[in-house]
Amino acid sequence: MQLQRLSLINFKNFKSQEFEFDHKINCFVGQNGIGKTNALDSIYLLAFGKSYFNPIASQNINHDENFFVVDGTFLKGQKTEKIICSFKKGQKKLIKRNGKQYDKLSDHLGLIPLVIISPSDRDLITEGSEMRRKFIDSVISQGNKTYLQNLINYNKVLIQRNALLKYFALNNTFNQDTLSVYNDQLNQFGTQIHLERKKFLEKFIPIFKDRYMEISSGKETVDLKYQSQLENKSLGQLFDENLNKDKALQYTSVGTHKDDLIFEIDGHPIKKFGSQGQQKSYLVSLKLAQFDFTKQQSGQTPILLLDDIFDKLDEKRVSQIISLVNKDSFGQIFISDTHRERTENVVKQAEQSYRMIEL
Repeated sequence: MQLQRLSLINFKNFKSQEFEFDHKINCFVGQNGIGKTNALDSIYLLAFGKSYFNPIASQNINHDENFFVVDGTFLKGQKTEKIICSFKKGQKKLIKRNGKQYDKLSDHLGLIPLVIISPSDRDLITEGSEMRRKFIDSVISQGNKTYLQNLINYNKVLIQRNALLKYFALNNTFNQDTLSVYNDQLNQFGTQIHLERKKFLEKFIPIFKDRYMEISSGKETVDLKYQSQLENKSLGQLFDENLNKDKALQYTSVGTHKDDLIFEIDGHPIKKFGSQGQQKSYLVSLKLAQFDFTKQQSGQTPILLLDDIFDKLDEKRVSQIISLVNKDSFGQIFISDTHRERTENVVKQAEQSYRMIEL
């Protein structure tokens, strides 16, 4: 998969901008705040239908404007794919593929395999479990439409169950039969989600550990563990046991929406015991493992976005990462950095074609 051309109208920093790209390495360089990350985010938007950094579409419009349009031309094998994502305030976001509008955004996911590595990935370590669930869900959903639909259905029913619990509390009433309808649906969808997450991690964790070993030269031992309430009990049992708690809280306290990933280094939580460099290496390894997994599942080489890759990494780890992504197993790469000379010196060592884009 390759992005050949990109056109931006009123997207974040850009009033109107067009780019043409090299088939291998492309580097956005310039001062902070000039739009390098936004340029990468526009590519992400074309793949996923939403911004990586701000999912609120209205906040991705350039100031003093009321719409944006992002237009990209991709080469997939021998076929050209033209993707347009547009949004106007007060209206629904639209995504078109070769002139035809999608009925559902979920139908577009997986067409353009893509992985982004960014300093904001640190939220995976520092923030709550929701961030880590979003990561695992996004990786699985790119290549598994059934999983994505189960996830959508689960979240819809979860909202309905929570609304019912609030209704019971406000009206001082309770109806087990009505609640059981939602329990049964959540049990059905949640069980499938749990099984798919387990299957995914059985394949993903060894890939992740191998990637970390490459980046760290085997200096530390890392682990990634799946934590789920469904490991020992069915969701139906959990609902029965936590009925009074859910009624008191007025929301659903158990289920796959409480799953988490535990990040460890040398047997300890990386959030507390990992240095900034170790945490960044851990996150980069996660994303490179995502790249490997997506490539295996889709049969295509994903586009790789490296946003400010030099942030919080020593020179040795940066060179190790760059040497990895310069291998032939990687396809088209987009890099953003503040220092043109530093970036160009690194990409020259790859002996690959490249384009420097100064913003």
